[in-house]
Amino acid sequence: MLAAVCDGPGRFEVREVADPSPGPGEVMVQVASCGVCGTDLHIADGSYHATYPLVPGHELGGTIVEVGAGAHWLDAGAPVAMNPNLPCRRCAQCRRGRPHLCLNAQAVGVTRDGGFAEFVVMPAELALPLPEGLAPTDAAIMEPTSCCLHGLEVAPAHAGDRVIILGGGTVGLLMTQLVRLQGAAQVAVSEPVASKRELALALGADRAADPTEADDLLEALGGPADLVIEASGTEAAAGAAIGLVDVGGTVLFFGVCEDEVTVPVQPRRLLRDEITVCGSYTNPFTDERAIEMLAAGLIDTAAIVSDRFDLADAAEAMARARKPESLKVQIVP
Repeated sequence: MLAAVCDGPGRFEVREVADPSPGPGEVMVQVASCGVCGTDLHIADGSYHATYPLVPGHELGGTIVEVGAGAHWLDAGAPVAMNPNLPCRRCAQCRRGRPHLCLNAQAVGVTRDGGFAEFVVMPAELALPLPEGLAPTDAAIMEPTSCCLHGLEVAPAHAGDRVIILGGGTVGLLMTQLVRLQGAAQVAVSEPVASKRELALALGADRAADPTEADDLLEALGGPADLVIEASGTEAAAGAAIGLVDVGGTVLFFGVCEDEVTVPVQPRRLLRDEITVCGSYTNPFTDERAIEMLAAGLIDTAAIVSDRFDLADAAEAMARARKPESLKVQIVP
């Protein structure tokens, strides 16, 4: 089969590889679509833990074509999405009900081959059957949506809240829609790319400001917020986040910053104003809800997908995903 393989940092190519075969408790899925995530770019660069050589790709939808022994609850021909994360269920974090913080976690597209290929083999428990009417190509948005849902469990937008979202990429635009569904009264998005600001307004934001041009970002965004979501992973946005939150408010760090990024914190303000600062990681127990929301049409996925590339053009897809104006880039075998 054809696959996009990362042999190590900076070594990425599309080539023929051996067809996979499901073992006991596994299924083989024909990939319909697989999104390019920032994690995939970090893997290609060598700045994220991965097991090389590796076929990246963890945001996928497809159809089961073969079922391994023991996976009796799944059938060939069933359309599925995938949760890529496989916890060990033995470590202290797993035993405390936090499998997303597993100390020995594996992940499809990170420690084992993923969806930048015609076929992918995965543990059967990670394959999530789709309801009628939800196409596998649309279900490829399930994984980032489920991650956003977990973020809004850690730091929910309450009815009537004012929310500021830093970053108008895929995650920022998903968050824009989700906080509206949670009842946010005002939503403002900070994003330097004009086309993304326009899309944020179309998807429910009340304001959209360019942080590179606003002399006073707080004023441009309409004042401090009850909830500030840092969704860009940039040092500038991370540094601005706490300064944009209101008294008694919450800051959620959701974007993936580089390891070396640090931001100034004024502990006295956190104390005096009772500011909550938190983070969110992956998608524990939110897959089914994400699938149901997508099936119900509550999330506009078409607006978020900016580009689709053939598998043979996977390197071009990765390059496109690095462009500031791109949104969700998908590889379609």
